[in-house]
Amino acid sequence: MPSKAFDRERQLNDQLHPMAPHHLPFYLAPGSGTDTLMVVMGIFLVGTVLWVGTLYWRLHSLPERMAHKSQKLQFEFVAVLGLISLFTHMHIFWIAGLLLALIDIPDFGTPLRSIADSVEKIADAAPGEANEPAEAPPPAETPVPAKEKEHSHV
Repeated sequence: MPSKAFDRERQLNDQLHPMAPHHLPFYLAPGSGTDTLMVVMGIFLVGTVLWVGTLYWRLHSLPERMAHKSQKLQFEFVAVLGLISLFTHMHIFWIAGLLLALIDIPDFGTPLRSIADSVEKIADAAPGEANEPAEAPPPAETPVPAKEKEHSHV
């Protein structure tokens, strides 16, 4: 059987302080429960960090994606500049990669390769093949008179 003092103590604990508001806001956690606002804010914080990280990575790989999509010749160079800027935290490399991804460098290699292949085909072709016209025999040398030979080394 509980004592009178225990009953009195229980009555005091059940009463609110006279200065306390009678209705507490929803965001205050109850004394014996889960803090719902803290759980919601924790999930929001984790989601925000993941979203900002994804946004950073997409922005960082922008020059590389641009060069890859437009099939630029300098794609590898742009990719290396992106990696250098990632590891050194120097933004000038990222800007250089972005500029290279936007600029079309003329393709000098393909015409030069075509010229080299054509010259190689001409050099490897044997005379008298079916695809080449027959060459005329070289003209016969005319004998040089002896007197002119003597004067030639003067």
